[in-house]
Amino acid sequence: MLWSLIKILFFVAIITALTLGAGMLMETGGGVRIAFAGTELNLAPLQAVIAMILLVLAIWLVLKLVGLLVAVLRFINGDETALSRYFDRNRERRGFEALADGLMALASGEGRVAMAKAAKAEKYLKRPELTNLIAAQAAEMSGDRKKAQEVYRRLLQDNRTRFVGVRGIMKQKLAEGDTDTAMRLAEKAFALKPRHEETQDTLLRLQAEHQDWAGARNTLSAKLKHGALPKDVHRRRDAVLALSQANDLRRQGRMDEAHKKAIEANRLSPDLVPAAEVAAKTYVEMGKPSNAAKVLKKAWESMPHPALAAAFAAIAPDETPAERIARFRALTKIHPEHPETRMLLAELHIAAEDFPEARKALGDLVESDPTARSVTIMAAIERGQGADDTVVRGWLARAVGASRGPQWVCDVCGEVHGQWAPVCESCGSFDTLSWKVPSQGRADGAAPTTMLPLIVEKITEKPAVAKEEENEAAADEEQDAAPEPQEPAEAHVVEIVHPDREAYEK
Repeated sequence: MLWSLIKILFFVAIITALTLGAGMLMETGGGVRIAFAGTELNLAPLQAVIAMILLVLAIWLVLKLVGLLVAVLRFINGDETALSRYFDRNRERRGFEALADGLMALASGEGRVAMAKAAKAEKYLKRPELTNLIAAQAAEMSGDRKKAQEVYRRLLQDNRTRFVGVRGIMKQKLAEGDTDTAMRLAEKAFALKPRHEETQDTLLRLQAEHQDWAGARNTLSAKLKHGALPKDVHRRRDAVLALSQANDLRRQGRMDEAHKKAIEANRLSPDLVPAAEVAAKTYVEMGKPSNAAKVLKKAWESMPHPALAAAFAAIAPDETPAERIARFRALTKIHPEHPETRMLLAELHIAAEDFPEARKALGDLVESDPTARSVTIMAAIERGQGADDTVVRGWLARAVGASRGPQWVCDVCGEVHGQWAPVCESCGSFDTLSWKVPSQGRADGAAPTTMLPLIVEKITEKPAVAKEEENEAAADEEQDAAPEPQEPAEAHVVEIVHPDREAYEK
């Protein structure tokens, strides 16, 4: 409203100024004398102004006629579009002005304005490959998904804009949760522009979610080929995909192919714990236990992990506890001060009923780096050495509130996983699970029970389960009275249930 009022006042001011100027010229004496080729012309001031305006218009008209004449001559010489360009020049100017305004509106976040400017530019320019791009982005910005999809479909009709149309519809399908259609569109977009990094990443993620491991490996190779991925990262992720292929083939009963893929995964990334675990299992099935031991030893050098210890135990499941301790020296001599190594040694000595050595191996771990597992192992040691039930219950109660220790945690969303997986179950990210201690507040309740060794006490007179002892310990803490004395059991057999229980059974 205010802007309209300003324009009206400005127009009135111009008319008033022109009227006053004309009146002053009419009252002014004298004039303009023009002499040319013996001809003399005298003009009053007002007439001189009018003559000047007419002269400017005449010059403009002459220039236009000259331009038309040039266009006609070009047309005669074979330029078939010369005349159309001449007459369309003004339309193009207006069209490009509208296009520029549309881009400015798009950059400013004014979706509706950008759509209007794009429609105006299309009216003058007839260039849908330009105007539809702005219209589609503007429609998405303004929340008109139906209009955006309509424009994207129009973009599919032009080879120059087909990739943009496919990519736009793909993103819409992803937002809707239609990953099947999105994956097919991602494959088409990748075929149109294999160098496009965003399309590569989207296709790789969707293929991993759909467990299309062979297709994902091809996409990963394309990323390496086009320089979008470092070689070391490529090898690691290719190993993850090969391992996933091996697991699928194993479930299908295609053992020969599964063995090849498992060994390939371990060769690509020897420090990938799940790959080493499956490769060791493969070598055992192939009758090559020495190869399995080498694979696990190399992985243990990179990172001690309980799954590697379980796989190492599975190489010789029928050996005695003493034989197992001797064979495990190949692992325990590597990183001897690592918490995983110390807990492994303690478990081995507990299985051999050598509780003093188990306590020595565990050392001060329950004080310097207490975890639910290390504290539970300490409870097993106390039980094995004949400590009172109150002492054992105290350790078990402490284990309940202790840290769960390292777990498989997604580096992107921080979600804790019970088992390693190539794709995060929470955010869908590929190859983002790391073996580390979760951030505070994420570990409780999220850790799998298989990562916590449980004490199973085989006493004929009075069986006790860790959970029952835990409840009794909590009840004892609420009472100030001392607990009733209990007769010590004559014999205790303590068993540690490991992630691979069968491999640790005596």
